Amino acid sequence: MKYDLEDRLIDFSNSVIDFVEDLPNSYLSQYLGSQLMRSSISPALNYGEAQAAESSKDFVHKMKICLKELRESMVCLKLFKKRNIAVTKLLQENNELISIFYKSIKTAQSKL
Repeated sequence: MKYDLEDRLIDFSNSVIDFVEDLPNSYLSQYLGSQLMRSSISPALNYGEAQAAESSKDFVHKMKICLKELRESMVCLKLFKKRNIAVTKLLQENNELISIFYKSIKTAQSKL
């Protein structure tokens, strides 16, 4: 099976979209859900940009943006978890994506 990080990011984004759309209609759900959608969709979009980076330095920069947004998503998910809203699978995938991006950035930086 072909491993495609872009597909994985898109799947994660779609899982978050489904999660947010199923949240109860409350101020917290709307506010935090909206923020979570932005921060979880952003890595997929920025990863697309990273694939067309103009230089190795530009690639690392765009990958760092992806990592930053994934970390923001992690905090949002942890806030939902504190409210006893089930997010275990999303947290696990988010954490794995953070690890992948962290390692990719370190590898790319070592080649600069």
